[in-house]
Amino acid sequence: MLMFILTGVAAGALTGVPIGPVNVAVIDAAYRHTLRRAIAVGLGGACADFLYAALGILGVTPMLRSYAIVSPILYAMSGIVLLVYGFLTARSQPVAPPPHDAAAADAPENELVLGFKTGLLLILLNPAAIVTWVVITEQIADHLGSPSVPTGLLCAIGVMAGSFGWFSLVAHLTQRGKNVLGDKAAWIPRVIGVALMVYAVYLIARAVKYAVT
Repeated sequence: MLMFILTGVAAGALTGVPIGPVNVAVIDAAYRHTLRRAIAVGLGGACADFLYAALGILGVTPMLRSYAIVSPILYAMSGIVLLVYGFLTARSQPVAPPPHDAAAADAPENELVLGFKTGLLLILLNPAAIVTWVVITEQIADHLGSPSVPTGLLCAIGVMAGSFGWFSLVAHLTQRGKNVLGDKAAWIPRVIGVALMVYAVYLIARAVKYAVT
């Protein structure tokens, strides 16, 4: 049982390393807003990873194998969403801090809620993520044996913990870079946004390749 949790933690952390929408949103939130908001974005993304990992572990695989058209549709949808989000990120500008006499008591709570929703929706609106988790969970099952529902959910919880740990690290590193670079850090979200658009084009091309073969 512990092995499933640790495997999930490792999978969650490693799948967060490549460029993706939540990494971009965490960097953007840490640069343009606050570290608190960036961590909330990471938590939302980690919760969505838990959901998709649980679906992959507990039975989505047969559906994807039965309906071959589903995968290219998911890749195309994800590519379009990420292309738009990458464009908006590349064009983003730092947000001016609110005045001290604004509703300061409400600001932290609203910031956390907005950040969490952003991270959650970026994964849920990126349905190609479920294809990725299906592949990963199949590998886990091959090495550790087919999980039961309880052990599968424990693995998914491990995924959430690993994802959140990685996103929190990205948030702290971005905050540190922002403090060191100051205004020169404006290039960070732009470069990441362009990279995300390149990845989006790759997903769309992959969808086309699936559809014509």
